[in-house]
Amino acid sequence: MSNMHPRPRIAVLALSLELYESLAPGLRQKREAWLRRDVLRAVEPLGEVVFPGAVFRRDQVEAAVADFESRGVDALLVVLLTYSPSQIALPALKRTRLPILIWNTQELLSVDASFATAQMIDNHGVHGTQDLASVLVREGVRFHYVTSHLSDPDGITQVRDFLAAAAARGRLGRARLGLLGYPFPGMGDFAVDSTHLAASLGCQWVHLSVEDYINRAADAPADALATLKDEYRRSYDVSEQITDEDLEATARVELALRGMVADHRLDALTYQFMAFGDDQRSPTVPFVAASRLLADGIGFGGEGDLVGAAGSALLHWLMPPATFSEIFTIDFSGNGLFMSHMGEANVAMARPDRKVAMLVRPTPITRTRHRQLVLATTLRPGPATLFALAQGPGRRWRLIASAMEIADYGPQPMAVPHWKMLPGRDVRRFLTDYALAGGPHHNAVCFGDARQRLRMLACLLDADYIEV
Repeated sequence: MSNMHPRPRIAVLALSLELYESLAPGLRQKREAWLRRDVLRAVEPLGEVVFPGAVFRRDQVEAAVADFESRGVDALLVVLLTYSPSQIALPALKRTRLPILIWNTQELLSVDASFATAQMIDNHGVHGTQDLASVLVREGVRFHYVTSHLSDPDGITQVRDFLAAAAARGRLGRARLGLLGYPFPGMGDFAVDSTHLAASLGCQWVHLSVEDYINRAADAPADALATLKDEYRRSYDVSEQITDEDLEATARVELALRGMVADHRLDALTYQFMAFGDDQRSPTVPFVAASRLLADGIGFGGEGDLVGAAGSALLHWLMPPATFSEIFTIDFSGNGLFMSHMGEANVAMARPDRKVAMLVRPTPITRTRHRQLVLATTLRPGPATLFALAQGPGRRWRLIASAMEIADYGPQPMAVPHWKMLPGRDVRRFLTDYALAGGPHHNAVCFGDARQRLRMLACLLDADYIEV
């Protein structure tokens, strides 16, 4: 299992002034050499960089942006090598759908007693960024703006976070979601118009049939089954109650689900557990498969929740790894939240000091031919972010986020994934604010603080960002 995901692809649009081609010959080449030597060196660890050279005329800007778009880059990083008039870049930047980051930076760190005309000429892009930002604001073009010297770690962090947000936005726009079965009847918080989903976020969804799932499980190759069962025994603390028949049924449905993900090129999936019970041939519910697919970076949502599946995938692309989650019980005295679900959580996020228990659900969640196994994952303690993708009034998307702490709690003797989270303020106030923000009952969790990236992502999606 792997949490690897593609690095962001960054196009650098470096601007200068055409007048300097005659007034200061060699200045553009000198500034471009600095960009290649220092700026690109700072950016290359953050992603794959595309930089064909500096431009100073409108036709050059338009050709460069068109080329970047054809290459499928995730973001456009604009750097002013010298002053450059905004109108040479405005038309292309207004038309492009690429996320735009203007980095207001320069080579010089200090203006002191040694400062002279040559240094002034080499370091005067700031007013060009102001000219450009002003017209972009006037024309309603969304962009992000960072002011920092290359030696400023916070500036690099902001650039890194923007690139992560831009790459996640691009992945979301190309995402393919799979729905196995049908949404849970009556659950309204994740109800969605799939046309609106495609039109606003770009996601498309495909229907997955339970019959195909059953047939694929029945046809699973013997050698693949043996290998997967061995992996279960090696990787997890397999309960003594679990038989070889249980492991084989679990392995069959994992191979079936993985095959469906691969054949349909899915980025995320959701299933409705009751749909398995509608067909008496269903071997078992793929709780283990969903938990392991989450570990491979495939988003998941419970009960037929396409929005939750997209949200967990989005958080993984933004700050991997991430897991699907649900607030299940309030710990009033401990000022915390007990998180759980029927059987799905990212097993790659489990605490590392013990093997994850593989257990039999004592009560089947729906009718299946074989018993239902679960990986009772408890998350590694530490800082975390709770995130929910939701719709607000007028079907406008909103990104709801909160800083959390995963408590050092569990595992408890429970045949479900479970962990405890602390919101860092009164749990009563947190839950009230979350509800008033329209927070759904399905959400996602990642390690670390993803709030800045989520805030940037909301801007790129023209969505609301709400922090609770």
